[in-house]
This record gives sequence, structure tokens and C-alpha cells, in this order.
Amino acid sequence: MRGHSGRILATVLALGVGAATLAGCGGSDELTVYSGRTPNLIGPLLDQFADETGVGIHVHYENSSQDLALLIEEEGDASEADVVISQSPGAVGYLDAQGRLAELPDDVVDLVAEGDAAADNTWVGLSGRVRTLVYNTDEVDPATLPDSVLDLADEQYAGQVAVAPTNASFQDFVTVLRSQIGDDEAGEWLGAIADGDPPTYPNNSAVVEAVGRGEVPMGLVNHYYAFRARDADPDLPVENHFFAEGDYGSTLLVTAASIVEGTNQSDDAERLVEFLLAADAQQYFSEETFEYPLAEGAEPHPDLPPLADIETTRVDLGELGEGLEATTDLIDESGLNG
Repeated sequence: MRGHSGRILATVLALGVGAATLAGCGGSDELTVYSGRTPNLIGPLLDQFADETGVGIHVHYENSSQDLALLIEEEGDASEADVVISQSPGAVGYLDAQGRLAELPDDVVDLVAEGDAAADNTWVGLSGRVRTLVYNTDEVDPATLPDSVLDLADEQYAGQVAVAPTNASFQDFVTVLRSQIGDDEAGEWLGAIADGDPPTYPNNSAVVEAVGRGEVPMGLVNHYYAFRARDADPDLPVENHFFAEGDYGSTLLVTAASIVEGTNQSDDAERLVEFLLAADAQQYFSEETFEYPLAEGAEPHPDLPPLADIETTRVDLGELGEGLEATTDLIDESGLNG
């Protein structure tokens, strides 16, 4: 690990969605990073990299990793992006299918387990998130919660489950459903959820906040949002319900990093990706964001249940990008987007 081993950043950059420049210490080169992860989740690490290496970083943030992927495709060869950091394997998988990503070196991809990187080395996972059902512990008896996410289409749950239909992780989850049970059944499930007129929110954080307020009893999110919310407010009445072994509702998704094809900053781009897989960054994901670190040897936060205990479902993440457009069309057709 370059720089100060073991240092964990507590600084959260006061950056909004858009562009920001992180100044390096005396370096003249500048990397342009397109990030589908929000500033509070990735900004401190980019700041640390710039500080330790002297490489300036210009960051373009988007609320949606899918929008980021579409932007890079639209920009084509004129894109200024050198590195893409996505909250979604589907977004980088989509860019891979468009031929927009360069190959990462084997020694970088080999830092994670097989299945946590693209088979063609075009993206590598940085951290893992498990899909889950967050619920309000004051309002919901956990004994009444279903074993399968598919059961949420039953009438008894109508209008009781908040969703974030434009969120990349929800879209990846729907792509998993499509690949595993087919478009017809996945569309029927979405339609049943939509028919219940569920509350919809722009992102996972908003879903957990609404559940914590008692605005809605439960919601589909990634696991770490409840942990982060309780870390900020230990009295918040939210808890995660993990679905049964092998259920698609407990799919493990990853955040990912890629290098854009044609960059003239390939060396520094590789340094950044490697930095995000090194000890300090992996510990940051574990301790600050409550995600599962993916680099071999990195340990999750002690409050997180071991992945083996919650029986997560693994799918071929490389397939998610191929279905991005069909997935968003299916969600739109269901009526969940209004």
C-alpha cells in the first residue's frame, strides 16, 4: 500500500453531484474520474490518493451509474473519462459490451476472488453489497417476513414495500430476476409490486429513512444502508431481513472500477484502481461504509454478519450489463416509475 498504511479517512468531502477537482501534492498530471458512487462514499479515498501520489483528480459525479454509462457511450471517443467507478456491475458491463473499457492487468484483477471481476478483465469489484429487505422493528414482526423476495408480490404486502426503481442496484436485481426466471415472470412480479401502489424513492438512503420514520413498513435496499443509518442513530428502528439461501433477494452485487479505452493516463489510472483494492481503501469500505471488502485477505466490519451466514446468492455479474436497456424498459412498463 502506498503512503500511510492503516490510515482510515474520516473526512467526508462537501461535494455535490457534478464536478470537483481534488488537487494533488505537486503533480501536474490529472485523472478524470466518472463516478456513479456519491461523494460521501468514494470522495475521501480519491482525496487520499491525490494527496499521497501527487496526481490531481477531476471527478464527475452522477446520481445514477446507469446514467454515467449512457453518458460515456454518448461522448464516445471524445469522453474525458479515464476511470469509471460504478455502484453497479451492470453499468460497467454495459460499457464493456459497447467496447468502451480497457483491460486491467492480471495482477490487479487477481486481487479479488474469481467472480468478483469481469472474465475479460475490463472491470474489477471493489466492495460487495447484499440485497435485502429493511423493515421497521416497531411495526413489523420478523416472523411474518417471507423467505423469498418473490413472495412480496402477494396481496398481503401490497403497498407495504418501498422501492427505488431508478436506482442501479434495484435495476441490477431486476436483471438478475430476468436472467434467472425469465422476462415474463420478472415482468409479472414487477407489475404486482406496482399494482400495490408502493412508495417509491430515488435511492436506498431515502428508502431506509422512510422505513425508520414509519412512513412505510419495509423496503428493498442494499444491506449497508441500515448499518450506516444505525451508526448515525443507534435508536433508529430498522433491521435487515435476509431472504432464504439461494433466493434472488439476497444477491451479492459489487461496486466496480474500470479504465476507459483510449485514455492517455493509463499508468495513473491503474495506480488508482490498485489503490482502491489496497489495505487502507478496503478497510475504509469496511469501517466507514459497512460494505464487504472484496480484496483477498480484507476483513468485513465485525458488526456485519459473515457472508456465509446469510447465504448470499451469487450470479454471473458479467451478464448484468447485457440486459440494462431491457431491464429499464421492463421497469418502465410495470408502472413503477409513475
